[in-house]
Amino acid sequence: MNRIEIFPALSPDIYQLRTKARGPAGSLPVTAEMLLNEPSGNLFGLTQNAGMGWNPAELLGKQFLILSTQGGLRAPDGAPVALGYHTGHWEIGLLVEAAARELRRLKTVPFAAYCSDPCDGRTQGTEGMFDSLPYRNDAAVVFRRLIRSLPTRAGVIGVATCDKGLPAMMMALAGARDLPTVLVPGGVTLPATDGEDAGAVQTLGARFSHGMISLQEAADLGCRACGSPGGGCQFLGTAATAQVVGEALGLSLPHTALAPSGQAVWLDMAVRSAQAVVDLSRNGRTTRDILTDASIRNAMVVHAAFGGSSNLLLHIPAIAHAAGLRRPSVDDWVDVNRRTPRLVSVLPNGPVHHPTVRVFLAGGVPEVMSHLRELGLLDTSVLTVSGATLGEVLDAWKISERRIRFRDILKAQDGVEADDVILTPIRAREWGLTSTVAFPRGNLAPDGAVIKSTAIDSSVVDADGVYRKEGPARVFTSEKAAMAAIKRHEIHSGDIMVLIGIGPMGTGMEETYQVTSALKHLPYGKHVAVVTDARFSGVSTGACIGHVSPEALAGGPVGRVRDGDIIRIVVDRNRLEATVDLVGEGANKFSAMEGIKLLADRRPHPALAPDPKLPDDTRLWAALQSVSGGAWGGCVYDTESILAALAAGLPAKPADRRQIRSGT
Repeated sequence: MNRIEIFPALSPDIYQLRTKARGPAGSLPVTAEMLLNEPSGNLFGLTQNAGMGWNPAELLGKQFLILSTQGGLRAPDGAPVALGYHTGHWEIGLLVEAAARELRRLKTVPFAAYCSDPCDGRTQGTEGMFDSLPYRNDAAVVFRRLIRSLPTRAGVIGVATCDKGLPAMMMALAGARDLPTVLVPGGVTLPATDGEDAGAVQTLGARFSHGMISLQEAADLGCRACGSPGGGCQFLGTAATAQVVGEALGLSLPHTALAPSGQAVWLDMAVRSAQAVVDLSRNGRTTRDILTDASIRNAMVVHAAFGGSSNLLLHIPAIAHAAGLRRPSVDDWVDVNRRTPRLVSVLPNGPVHHPTVRVFLAGGVPEVMSHLRELGLLDTSVLTVSGATLGEVLDAWKISERRIRFRDILKAQDGVEADDVILTPIRAREWGLTSTVAFPRGNLAPDGAVIKSTAIDSSVVDADGVYRKEGPARVFTSEKAAMAAIKRHEIHSGDIMVLIGIGPMGTGMEETYQVTSALKHLPYGKHVAVVTDARFSGVSTGACIGHVSPEALAGGPVGRVRDGDIIRIVVDRNRLEATVDLVGEGANKFSAMEGIKLLADRRPHPALAPDPKLPDDTRLWAALQSVSGGAWGGCVYDTESILAALAAGLPAKPADRRQIRSGT
């Protein structure tokens, strides 16, 4: 066995060291009043600032905190010294630097702190996915603690990009209600000129197993998915949708979501965001002035118009909760989606699969909101971090040079008309775009479920706009088993895959993108439906019903389905009405009402159990979010609800914990 030398001979330079140093030159700008009345922590903070090299004469400027999800370590030329988890946080240190330099130019004192984030693409199909959604709450807590741990801060800038780091950042800024805050979205990566998008390459294994691509093709395509080294993925998944929602909330400056990472327009938004937070502070405007019930509803409307990721159904209520606002209910989501037309043609829903950078060039959030204003769907009196109301922002957008120039760039570089990416409501109807999200109920989902109805392949939807499917259940108690069945060619056209025990209590409510993406890229996949108590990646497509409630491990009837049961799914994409029901047992057919009794008489699936590798951290998260409203409440930690549950006295005995762990 080879061993490293414990004390190798090293350069003599290591023995050239000091045990004392003189310290910074100059004097702290303290006054007698400060010494008499300021907390010792404030004075010690000045000492630390001088110790880090800040000019003591400039220490009394207003202090602003820049939080980010920066990951990895870049050399000055951009080369990797240590890799980050994903491109989304790889370049945002440049945004932090640009904002900090502008804050310094404005005679303020910038601070920077970090809490990096995981990559949902990297953790697909691994135990890392057990930590994905729980991470969001933990990061929001860390960010809030970092804000409070700088007691002298006058405002906060949050820089974040991707699936969980960006929602966590928005939750943290929303919780800083009495401070001015500005969100800087980290932008998007460019599509490769000769490769697939970052969603498609996640299906290489499934396509190879079905002989659709060669080993060399898989190797080449996997290498070239990212056209540029920074930014969130090129599709309207959770990362891009969260950027859109942040701007729609008014937390980001207008036309900043989906900017191409690393480019001048991207850096400019950091500079202007620094100016904005200083201006908000000067005028006494805080997050409480920006985030209101009206701005939350505006964000829901914009989410529907973009056809965004269903994961925002978890994140928008969490942001509202952090801001001390009412969390939207299922009925609120239904109402918004019935009223709001989908206007954006983009990956992954189409109908034309434009990458997200084209949405930015076509006008992004302001262009979409301009159409929505004309339909009377927005409250334009809400304030934005620009200092202007939404109405004033949209008035300025329509006549801006920025709008004209970017539309021209889109036409010149990609040969695409802006109005073919962001459609008028009339054109959207002509193109057959339907509203975004429906909420199935039925004997398998008595408390509701979610389906992104826009993502159902139109070729399997009837002429009246209704998707109807009845087929045999193929039941799996892990995503791994479901993927193995797909790769072994055991899933067939007409099947309904039922994935149970992978909601919050089972796996931390993991994403099942491995399954949905494989089906998208297999020739028979559009004829297979998925029903699960887990959630989906924002880039998922197909007849995929998720968030089934109650989850199987909480006693939900979906946990009693068996192989061969007949399930009926009906999704009306026009009325946004949907059902998912057990209607048969082998050759025996029955009504949905009769299915309720049959399910009630059955025992849970014999293999149903939490994943044995589920971390204790995630088990704790699952318990806390469950008593705080669960998935429909945003999977948050609601302090009052948790304290009430503890006060009610529900101690778990050691034997009980062993039973829970083993699934008995």
